[in-house]
Amino acid sequence: MAYDVQYIRSQFPILDQQIHGRPLVYLDNAATAQKPIAVVDAIRDYYFKDNANVHRGVHTLSQRATDAMEAVREQVRAHIGARETAEVIFTRGITDSINTIAFGMGAVVKPEHNIVITALEHHSNIVPWQMLCERTGATLRYIPINDKGELVLDSLEDLIDENTAMVAFNHISNALGTINPVETILARAKAVGAWTLVDGAQSGPHAMVNVQEWDVDFFTLASHKMYGPTGLGVLYGKRERLEALPPYQGGGEMIATVTMEKSTYADIPHKFEAGTPHIEGVIGFGAALKFMNDIGIDAIAAHEAELLDYATETLSSIEGFRVIGTAAHKASVLSFLVEGTHPYDLGVLLDQQGIAVRTGQHCTQPIMDQFCIAGTARASFAMYNTKEEIDLFKAALERAVNMLK
Repeated sequence: MAYDVQYIRSQFPILDQQIHGRPLVYLDNAATAQKPIAVVDAIRDYYFKDNANVHRGVHTLSQRATDAMEAVREQVRAHIGARETAEVIFTRGITDSINTIAFGMGAVVKPEHNIVITALEHHSNIVPWQMLCERTGATLRYIPINDKGELVLDSLEDLIDENTAMVAFNHISNALGTINPVETILARAKAVGAWTLVDGAQSGPHAMVNVQEWDVDFFTLASHKMYGPTGLGVLYGKRERLEALPPYQGGGEMIATVTMEKSTYADIPHKFEAGTPHIEGVIGFGAALKFMNDIGIDAIAAHEAELLDYATETLSSIEGFRVIGTAAHKASVLSFLVEGTHPYDLGVLLDQQGIAVRTGQHCTQPIMDQFCIAGTARASFAMYNTKEEIDLFKAALERAVNMLK
């Protein structure tokens, strides 16, 4: 079936508005995606019909809410190819997911160990590992990048060795769009017995992933980047890895027994889900997953790849336009500078013309330092964007550049 972008756009009411008297062109999808009607309806229906706390109630509303939440856990399990639903943990987001693992690894990491990340990471996949190394005396290493924004794979054997406790890296760079060679990195990590974590923040909306085929220990997703609610993340972990780690937070739901002397902990996944969960967020995320899968993630990715190619070619005709991040394999992110202008100024002037882009460091200061720049402007594409919007973007960018020069 042909990709019907106009139908898709009709499912996102927020797109049908004007900003400063101009049609909204939303190109900040790497920060957060917009929400389809199905997601909003699912959340509304939960509050209208089923609102109750989960897992501990015998009354009908609680049982219905529990069933709805646990059905989404199974939906996520199937989506990422996990072995069992117990390996799917709901968190507050990817930052929370990574911190959960980095905190827990404090029980197993020794001073002689090292942690390996990459120079392409979001701060949320840098700072928790720095904190772990500060607590344990372990060493933090990173895989460098070249001037295209690609990982330098020649360094893998030297960096990932028999003392490596964890290799943590993103599937797709949020700042540059680089698609990393996941299988190559995982193979080296497994060869030395290191644990592995792949950050799927940017791959969730754009690529199908099977965690068992990868044989990865931990994998993360962010609901809000996949057209679902904010404040919800998914942490996948192999059962044996999760059982080896202590809980990140204590309180209700994550306990088996509590006395004044000692507490024992629930089995996974509840061991890592302290407190009342983001019930409506989980239910909304389930609707978002269904919406994406009904359209087809491969079809979405193909549409976005076409947009990226078109935008790169179209915008490159602007005098002084420079793409930051020219990897051979990229997802739908276009970071750029225009000579003689500042990204912030471009962002403000684009907004005045209805164009929403992101400006700054994109929580990736080490990448900006690598390129010796203060930041970039970033356009990122989603299932509902069109070539006509890119044409509007180009015209607005040209006007902004002319005003600034």
